[in-house]
Amino acid sequence: MTLDGICDHTVVTPGEDIHQHYSDLLKTADDIIYGRITYQLMEYWPTVVANPTGIKATDEFAVTIDNINKIVFSNTLKELTWKNSRLAKEGIKEEITALKQQSGRDILVGSPGMIIQSLNLNLVDELQICVHPVIHGKGGQLFKNIRERIDLKLIRTKTFKGGAIILYYEPLKE
Repeated sequence: MTLDGICDHTVVTPGEDIHQHYSDLLKTADDIIYGRITYQLMEYWPTVVANPTGIKATDEFAVTIDNINKIVFSNTLKELTWKNSRLAKEGIKEEITALKQQSGRDILVGSPGMIIQSLNLNLVDELQICVHPVIHGKGGQLFKNIRERIDLKLIRTKTFKGGAIILYYEPLKE
C-alpha cells in the first residue's frame, strides 16, 4: 500500500527484492486466501510461468504463486481454472478455523477485503504491511472497514532498496 494507506497495485512499483521477499514468504505457507477481484488479478502469474521474463526474482515469484494452494471467496465465480485453486465452501471464519486446526505451514490472506474480514473476526496472528514511499491521495483505503479498534505490537521491520518497508505486527488479543 502507499504511505497514505491506499491499496492499489497499479500505483507502486515493486523491485526485485520485493518479489524475492514475497516468493520466500509464499514458500512458508500452505494456502493463500483471496477474494474474487484479487484472485482474478493474480491469474496474471501463470502467463509469466509460461513465458518467463528473464528476471530471476519475478520468474521465481510466478512459479511459487502458481504452486501454492489458493482458496477463493466469491459469490459470482462458479469454477476456477488456475491450478491449485478452489472455491471456499464455508464462510471465512469457518474456512480459516478449519485450516488452523490442520497441521502444516502458514495460512496467508492476500486480498484487502479478506484481510479486513479476518481482522474483524480476530483470526489474524500476524499482520505484514508493505508500505511504499508513494502518496497517491485517492483510491481504496485498506483499513476503512475495520469495525473496532485493533491494537498492534510491532515485532520487526524490513526495508527494501526502493524505500518500501514491511511492518510486522501482532494483534494484541484481549
